[in-house]
Amino acid sequence: MTVLFLLAGDSDPVIHTKARAAFRNLPDEILDAVLQCHEAHPKLLNALARLHFGNVQLASRIAGHPHCDDETLAFLATKGIVAERHQRGAGNQSDEPATEGAEGEDDIPVDEESEEFKSKYQLSQIMGVAEKIKFAQTGDKEWRMILIKDANKLVSGTVVKNPRITEAEVLAILKSSIQNDEILRIICANKEWVKNYQIRKALVENVKTPLPMALRFLMTLNEKDLASLAKSKNVQSVLSTQARKILLNKKKDR
Repeated sequence: MTVLFLLAGDSDPVIHTKARAAFRNLPDEILDAVLQCHEAHPKLLNALARLHFGNVQLASRIAGHPHCDDETLAFLATKGIVAERHQRGAGNQSDEPATEGAEGEDDIPVDEESEEFKSKYQLSQIMGVAEKIKFAQTGDKEWRMILIKDANKLVSGTVVKNPRITEAEVLAILKSSIQNDEILRIICANKEWVKNYQIRKALVENVKTPLPMALRFLMTLNEKDLASLAKSKNVQSVLSTQARKILLNKKKDR
């Protein structure tokens, strides 16, 4: 497929025409093999997206490929294509904080002073709501960081539905001053995210978390964090009171 892609740009019109025809008519098993390859080049994925955006399932897989770049995502977004949600890992279900794994591509800190970030921010200022929602669904970490702060709650709420968002980003959102209640409800409802101890702890500490959910997650925290919450004036009083009760019951059971 890569050879055909390169030959499609050949200056010889015969080679150019035949290569383009062959590239366009590749069988499904070849397309499937390429999309399973994590080394597929972004330009190859871009070409496939422009040929096959009418095939929603295939286009969604292209959007979800780790090497799918912003240009391709933006194009697919205009066609209403959203990346397939990749299955998340099993997470950490223990009572102790999860250890951090290897730094992935989306865990690299965003440079807010870079020209690329500034240009995206400026572009976001002139976008309509529908266009912002598309980028919130499919954009990279920079777009997510920009749009999570959008005044329109529909836009910011869509960011946490982006299949590329990481647990580190979710944790940062919970620790921020973002006031969108819908974001908290979405996070609480995500069974994979709440397996992460640090996310559960941050949900308890966030005053916007619905009280029934905060109380539920409070029960899963370790004694050190319960002791801290029992003394805290930054959480709902019901939570600090309940933390004290849990600690007392633990001591009685010993």
